[in-house]
Amino acid sequence: RRAGALMILSVNGMAVTVDGEDPAELAAARELLRQRAVAVGLLAPASEDAETIEAAIEELLEKEAPTPQPGEAECRRYYEQNPAEFQSGDLVHARHILFQVTPQVNVAQVRAWAEETLNELLADPERFAALATEFSNCPSGERGGNLGQIGRGDMVPEFENAVFRFGPTGVLRDLVKTRYGFHIVSVDRRIPGNRLSFEVARDQIAARLSASVEERALRQYISLLAGQAEIEGVELETASSPLVQ
Repeated sequence: RRAGALMILSVNGMAVTVDGEDPAELAAARELLRQRAVAVGLLAPASEDAETIEAAIEELLEKEAPTPQPGEAECRRYYEQNPAEFQSGDLVHARHILFQVTPQVNVAQVRAWAEETLNELLADPERFAALATEFSNCPSGERGGNLGQIGRGDMVPEFENAVFRFGPTGVLRDLVKTRYGFHIVSVDRRIPGNRLSFEVARDQIAARLSASVEERALRQYISLLAGQAEIEGVELETASSPLVQ
């Protein structure tokens, strides 16, 4: 229940007061962990010191919800299955013509105009600069649509996915749709970056896999505790048996 800006919930009969802006689920989960730490002798029942409680919860999780460390084979498999994550320094030189979409325009008409212009440029790419100057709603139109050198992370994801997709240079055969509108894009040059070696990337991969497993193990451990508890005022996912051994 709520009292002013506060929310009151109960975990095994223990009242927990939660600030209205904090997630009630998080407060309930923390209380479950605190009570378990008390039950196994890692924390004095009357302890109220936040640092002491956090230290006891950390020790509890190390004992009862340990995170298995990823092995060499698992890390290498992730490396081979996600090559784009370890490619650094890719660059492209690109131009575009933006047909901007705003609440006031007819989107279908704008798209049709953009597609008509794209077909003209696929037939005669040399007109790109002239048509960019004439039609583009981007300031780059004054430079013939030239965006210069682009690296990963420089543009919105939809645009970036299009220009860094493996393929030939020249005018892309499809419009690129972003939050700004429809783009006709020409990739004039590709400068591939270097792929990090597995040896360099291994620690990064291990940390990422470990964090993912740790989050899943913690969630499942709390679900197990919740399945054995009486909780009022908030719902937590519950389990009757451990999901991670």
